[in-house]
Amino acid sequence: MSILIVEDELRVRAFISRGLTEEGFRVRESADGVEAQELMRHERFALIILDWMLPGMSGLDVLRSLRAKQDVTPILMLTAKDAVADRIQALNAGADDYLIKPFAFDELLARIRAILRRVDNRATPLLTHADLTMDPTTRKVVRAGVEIPLTAREYALLQFLLEHAGEVLSRTRIVQAVWEHDFETFSNVVEVYIRYLRAKVDIPFPTKLIHTVRGVGYVLRSRA
Repeated sequence: MSILIVEDELRVRAFISRGLTEEGFRVRESADGVEAQELMRHERFALIILDWMLPGMSGLDVLRSLRAKQDVTPILMLTAKDAVADRIQALNAGADDYLIKPFAFDELLARIRAILRRVDNRATPLLTHADLTMDPTTRKVVRAGVEIPLTAREYALLQFLLEHAGEVLSRTRIVQAVWEHDFETFSNVVEVYIRYLRAKVDIPFPTKLIHTVRGVGYVLRSRA
């Protein structure tokens, strides 16, 4: 599940990004409103954490632009603007929630999960392929009726593979989506975690789902 953090304060952005990554979310980051809009044009996000005071284009203008295009991606405003009038203005503009800095990470995480639960209740949350099922709401992974415990990173990797089932994914693309986007792409971290996943998701079952495409990357599919 991918979350976009739009925040110009590097320290705050890095803090949130690290925390959400540890919780198993895929994180993209932007430091200004114009760049954030460009990212939104090319990628779908489960939720956007949006600062108000941004260079280039304010968070409120980003929010209004998104809603004007009938885009219903959930928005959590995270800002130092603490006046009641500011909160009312942002919520009336289409924000789904509003959290004032400084904040506790646990509260931010709780609010994110509450928003995602509301969204999940409006849509089918399950990701499935063959006899493999992932429920993003409960974070439960089941194959052929057997529940499979995964670490946060294994979960994020499998979720990315499921969301792109049948599509050959390069190592670079996987690293950018599942790990921090400036991660060194020559690292063997993808191979290591694919091996971990295979041990849990593939090896105990007769049909293998995770396949290596030599010289390119990996694909999740039912046939060899």
